[in-house]
Amino acid sequence: MASSIPLRVLVCDDELMARKRVLRLLGELEGIEATIECESGEQVLARLREDEVDVAILDVNMPGMSGIETVLAMPEERPYVVFVTAHPEHAVKAFEVGAVDYVMKPIDDGRLSKAIERARAFLDHGPAGRGEGEPASGAPKLTKLAIATHGGAALVSPADVTHATFDGTLVSVHTSSRTILTDDTLQDLETKLGPAGSFERVHRRAILNLDHVERLESVDSGGYVACLSTGKRVDVSRQSARKLRRRLGLR
Repeated sequence: MASSIPLRVLVCDDELMARKRVLRLLGELEGIEATIECESGEQVLARLREDEVDVAILDVNMPGMSGIETVLAMPEERPYVVFVTAHPEHAVKAFEVGAVDYVMKPIDDGRLSKAIERARAFLDHGPAGRGEGEPASGAPKLTKLAIATHGGAALVSPADVTHATFDGTLVSVHTSSRTILTDDTLQDLETKLGPAGSFERVHRRAILNLDHVERLESVDSGGYVACLSTGKRVDVSRQSARKLRRRLGLR
């Protein structure tokens, strides 16, 4: 069954014929919205800074950055990865870096289709086990959030935090009444807010408190713009939008 949102798939292989074969096979599958073609790991990283990608199909052995090195250099909110290779000895390492599948060359249409469906299952339903966004059993209720600042630490109630954003230099934690610049990273804040179940990482540059969201506006990329009670607007990436729909029970 096709996904509710067609997939954007990036294909990277330094061999032109191998790359074109995968692109041709993808063109025969249903539920593929767009394909992006790259011939090096460096090109992949550049495209991910510009484009929303759901699945990346990477050759393991490439000149310069290998497929595995490329994955390790990807931003936090990376696409689901399928590795393709003629060499089976890299499989363990591939799964250690989070690949959803490992396909041997030469690739046939049935095997590629299975790999895409595995990636689609992760996108549509999430990993098996505890639901995403569900607080760990027995986690203590967070009553104060300590935010590291240049002059010490600001203490705020998590319920008062509407969102947090990263501008490329510093993280800003926003409440309805003030904005706090912090030395913490978004990952630091995400860890601290883990027990507070209303928070969701919605972009590599944003964390959102769902209790302050009044409306989600759809955008052409498949993501959202979250409209907050304060009047602020926060981008929700395509991949995060899928997780958010699961959490909110939306289709």
